[in-house]
Amino acid sequence: MSWKKEWKAVALVLGGFLLCFYLPIGSSRFDNALFEAFHLVKWYAREHVILCLVPAFFIAGAIAVFVSQASVMKYLGANAPKVLAYGVASVSGTVLAVCSCTVLPLFMGIYRMGAGLGPATAFLYSGPAINVLAIILTARILGLQLGIARAVGAIVFSVVIGLLMHLIFRKEELEKAKAAAVMPDAEVERPLWQNGLYFAAMVAVLVFANWGKPDQTEGFWYLLYDWKWALTGLAAFGLGAILVAWFNARWWKVAIVGAVVLVSALLAPREPMLPYILGVLGLVYITNTGDEKMQDWSSSTWTFAKQILPLLFFGVLAAGFLLGRPGEEGLIPSQWVASLVGGNSIWANLFASLVGAFMYFATLTEVPILQGLIGSGMGQGPALALLLAGPALSLPSMIVINSVLGVKKTAVFVSLVIVMATVSGMLYGLMAA
Repeated sequence: MSWKKEWKAVALVLGGFLLCFYLPIGSSRFDNALFEAFHLVKWYAREHVILCLVPAFFIAGAIAVFVSQASVMKYLGANAPKVLAYGVASVSGTVLAVCSCTVLPLFMGIYRMGAGLGPATAFLYSGPAINVLAIILTARILGLQLGIARAVGAIVFSVVIGLLMHLIFRKEELEKAKAAAVMPDAEVERPLWQNGLYFAAMVAVLVFANWGKPDQTEGFWYLLYDWKWALTGLAAFGLGAILVAWFNARWWKVAIVGAVVLVSALLAPREPMLPYILGVLGLVYITNTGDEKMQDWSSSTWTFAKQILPLLFFGVLAAGFLLGRPGEEGLIPSQWVASLVGGNSIWANLFASLVGAFMYFATLTEVPILQGLIGSGMGQGPALALLLAGPALSLPSMIVINSVLGVKKTAVFVSLVIVMATVSGMLYGLMAA
């Protein structure tokens, strides 16, 4: 045996053995970190997979099947007008109230369909970062000044990060632009307004099903929360009608699924997840037994799911093990974090950006977490840095982004978010002092 050729395998086996030999089972910190990892992945599976990721997978699958590559490139491609491309990408978060993981299937869908790297990464950042409800909640709980700073910073970030990604990898973008220039015009199967209503119905289901409870029990935002399932059902009804009218779905299949969902909602009004799950299963049935395009939609949706879900669950486990759930501790003590983000130093802002980038935040959960950290002495600058880096990134999302963009582009994207969040935090901290 040649040790020169086998040294990597030997090192791997030896390292694995030593890791198992010295595994600190029995240590309260280690055992609790394991508990937090599995508790977080259980919570993620219950709260986000069905409500967030499943609709996102269907939307991504629909993009791949029903939106032509030429159409995507017309609005978001390397040759698209920059104002149009970055304008569309940067304001997407005002519509999509999603977390850093839910936006991934949508990002993967438009990028693989030919969207330019700049607009695609602008969309990737803005999707979870520019959330109207989160920004309003930030202003209401953490102060108007911080809420405005978050809104302005998130919009500027998305455009600047997209432009920098385009410039850094401009050679690849130029090649993509040349390839796009020789593509034939897309065949139009249905008018743009029909496709727009189709995607609007699916996005409405995604948004209303995940509408978070506001801190007050009155007003417009609470009214939307109070009626969230009715609005979700209305959007689903609209989607069913669209599928029958424009996508060749059998009307009797859609009617049967709609009847089952309605009866379950009437019989179990306090269990809204039951009709929601039945509706998802009904959509799976309709697409799998439809014409060729509908079956392609189902197949594409499943392709995104099997590519993304294993990576996400692994990332959530790792994030839970290291940082714990919101309000709980993992392997890294929370007091370390609180003690390192006081003041407005470079280190405090950088540390807040790093923690925010690697920790998983569900939509809106970053606000109460920051409220506790600010109460423990966190500076205003690091608070903004965490707000700008946290919702847009997480360890699970980085793993998936790497599978799409590769190590180099992922590292540049993550570094840009962290550096810009750090600088923005420092500037805001100086202004707020």
